[in-house]
Amino acid sequence: MRSRAAIVVKLGGSQAGGLHVGRWLDVLASCAGQVVLVAGGGPFADAVRTAQSKMGFDDVTAHHMALLAMEQFGRALASLRPGFALADSTAAVAGALQAGRVPVWAPLFMVSRAPDIPASWDVTSDSLAAWLAGQLGAKRLLLIKHDVMVGPADAGDLAARGVVDAAFPDFLHASGAEAAIVAGHDHAAARAIIQGGGLPGYRILVREAEARGLVSAP
Repeated sequence: MRSRAAIVVKLGGSQAGGLHVGRWLDVLASCAGQVVLVAGGGPFADAVRTAQSKMGFDDVTAHHMALLAMEQFGRALASLRPGFALADSTAAVAGALQAGRVPVWAPLFMVSRAPDIPASWDVTSDSLAAWLAGQLGAKRLLLIKHDVMVGPADAGDLAARGVVDAAFPDFLHASGAEAAIVAGHDHAAARAIIQGGGLPGYRILVREAEARGLVSAP
């Protein structure tokens, strides 16, 4: 499957409407056939959080709505470049890569059928991007974040600081992928690094002691 050689790129919702989102979309478009794009929830997920606090619906409902939020942001991003295509299964992702396109993952179909993904705010698009990398057998995962990093980062520390969600160290460990984090403004060198099979930004390290074994390898 060609998706095994791909890089899963999670574009954080904090980039929605930001100064650099267009530049990143250009970078990803130039890497068509190599990149799988996972959209964060962005303002759509923020709306779910606000509604839950006001209405009091449960986390299972909020989880489902947050997946739809990712699909909304993903659909918006897919509409901005002609080579982007929504994909809701591993087969659809592989087909888009084979056609030289950029699959934009629509997570609801796959995640709602996955018993190993809890319906919790501890699992957001960061963990889901790592989970998808595992499902695809992809060996590279890149998180594009608002935060500025200055060196290699520990996954547990990132989770403790709220840079990634609480479940991310487990999901990254289970995925078997190498991961890196890059700031939203740091897109200039990313194209050549991705095309060359590397990871821009700073590596994310996972200590065995931090992986709690809550997630099974695919």
